[in-house]
Amino acid sequence: MQSTGPVADLAIIIVSTNEARWLEPCLRTVFDHAGDTALDVVVVDNESTDGTRELVESRFPAARVVPSCNRGFAHANNRGAMTCDARYVLFLNPDTEVVEGTFGELVAALDARPDVGLAGVRQRTADGELWPTIRYFPGVGRAVAEALGSERWPVRPRRVGERELDLSRYDHELECDWTSGSFMLARRDALLSAGMLDERFFIYSEEPDLCLRLRRHGWRVMHLPAMTIIHHANKGGVRPRMVAQDAFTRRQYADKHFSAPRRVAYLAAVFGRHAIRAAASARRAPERRDASLLAMRTLIGRVPPPFGAPPATAITADRRR
Repeated sequence: MQSTGPVADLAIIIVSTNEARWLEPCLRTVFDHAGDTALDVVVVDNESTDGTRELVESRFPAARVVPSCNRGFAHANNRGAMTCDARYVLFLNPDTEVVEGTFGELVAALDARPDVGLAGVRQRTADGELWPTIRYFPGVGRAVAEALGSERWPVRPRRVGERELDLSRYDHELECDWTSGSFMLARRDALLSAGMLDERFFIYSEEPDLCLRLRRHGWRVMHLPAMTIIHHANKGGVRPRMVAQDAFTRRQYADKHFSAPRRVAYLAAVFGRHAIRAAASARRAPERRDASLLAMRTLIGRVPPPFGAPPATAITADRRR
């Protein structure tokens, strides 16, 4: 990572793929909650045609715009991060707003925890509901449980699924496997040791992949409730293309990190989850049925991945010095 901008404690990377409508509240709250830390705010213009560059340059001259061709979430975030030399890098979704806490407090918290490589914070929906961002790594047992509707079980053992659903835990500092990519605050040294985001993931699964590599290099991943943001998630409803993309990247993740027997069992569980959802939604929710059917076809290779075949290699996928 090399800087073309000012030296700062924290670089904030925000990718806009025609997300100008969200950028104004996002950037305004970012600057309002800087606290006592120096920020280098970078908006990556991911081939937008909605005036992203013009909005940033006219309304937020303290931010920088970095152009990028649209090769996915990981590629765009890496392009932004490579222009920075701050001690910390925050990958932040454009459809977010900071509502509590300051970045100065977060930087101080990480300075006091030198073994933490990446952290997430408390997130709420636009309706004020707490969003479960503490996650556990994908695995066969969790995939089977989720296929059987574990999130709706009246008694649910902890870690049965990938999401931590005990919302009382989000008020406390907590170590986790990985956290939502809408807010990932990473230590520069951790990224240099474990590698940047793997650009072979166009979107989805790059977060657990990055956090798994960080943990393998000795870094901890934490949930820190020192900040709260609003994330305008799920604003587009059920989108079959995105459901299918999630299924495809789960196959990518399994190919990269699982042994052959574990990979087969895991993908069978993911396929089974979508088969159950398709059957259960056949009459009452045809859009969900269609999404799961497309995911199943994508998972077994009957149709190509929604955003095209991934690159064979990515220079930022593995360890860099």
